[in-house]
Amino acid sequence: MEWEPERLSDSRWRKLIPAGVAVAALAGIGIAVIVIRGGDAPPSPPPQRAAASWDTGRSSASPSPSPSGSKPSTTKAATESTSPQLTSKKASEIFDRYQHGMSSAQAGMDEEAIGKLEQGLAMEMTKASISTARMEGTKVASGMWPNTRVWVPRHVEGLADWFVTISYEPKVARISDVMTKTGSGWRLVASAADARIDAAEFPALATDSAGYAVSLPENATGLVGTPRQIVHAHLASLEKAQPDARFAQGSWTSEAALFWQRERAQLVQAGWGLTLSYESEGPVRALQTTDGGALIWYAARSTETRMARHTGAKVSLKGAAAVRSQSKAFGRWVSATYGRMYVAYVPPAGSGDPVRVLGEWSQVLETDGA
Repeated sequence: MEWEPERLSDSRWRKLIPAGVAVAALAGIGIAVIVIRGGDAPPSPPPQRAAASWDTGRSSASPSPSPSGSKPSTTKAATESTSPQLTSKKASEIFDRYQHGMSSAQAGMDEEAIGKLEQGLAMEMTKASISTARMEGTKVASGMWPNTRVWVPRHVEGLADWFVTISYEPKVARISDVMTKTGSGWRLVASAADARIDAAEFPALATDSAGYAVSLPENATGLVGTPRQIVHAHLASLEKAQPDARFAQGSWTSEAALFWQRERAQLVQAGWGLTLSYESEGPVRALQTTDGGALIWYAARSTETRMARHTGAKVSLKGAAAVRSQSKAFGRWVSATYGRMYVAYVPPAGSGDPVRVLGEWSQVLETDGA
């Protein structure tokens, strides 16, 4: 069996499709050198504990999160704004409309409709999944998630309102979506799923005395690393193909890094080289957890480029990238660019627990080569 990094089987969750993610949400990436076959999928070990030693001294000052989770961090104007506060009931209605619209757009393979439901990289990824399915002669799955819970942060003057939904269908998947208010209405901007049989539990989210979720800025202290530092470290580990002991082992951390190590070694044997690029895209959104940690949602654009060092073996892509490249074999170079989104748990400062990546969404955006 061939394995593609950061890919999990979607056979358990096709019957219930996360809104905005579609079947290709966990499409992952992978290549096959024509003269070399890929290896078997490595096991998914349980999260390992590792000492945390994040350097937070360079971050700008920010109020520390409340360990109890009973009070919101002192984000400026969080409770002083006269702007209408989004309620959880209203947020649920907004998300319900989104799910109905997305299900219809997916069923109709309607890329134009996606632009009225999603924004930024999320929109680009969903449109790409439809384009890939159309090239393959298939349909993207459509449907709605049940058992959805909503967390709404307090309005902060000068910042766009946003909220998070988390849905869980046992033995199918756990998915979280981030919706934000734009000048054109509410749009989905981030999503991540875990489709393992025993999808990891999310830590409890902190709420204030009125029941609103406690949001944190990108440079929030009081954690083992600021949200932005955690994002940088995760993407750097993938780009360097070096596992980072500060992260729990798993499909989206150590196993992906080790895959790239093996992939590079195989390519070198075939006379090829490999370069990787993981660039963060968009803001990092964070909600405080009751233990003083945080759940963070972030996105990246990754590109892997394979270059022939001398004539000989040819390289072909596989999975969704093979569809986009029409299963061609390349003799000089080939690249694939992906959109990637993650959700991770960041422990509070002083904790010996590792950062845990709890879900992802990946989708091939484009391929090129010669």
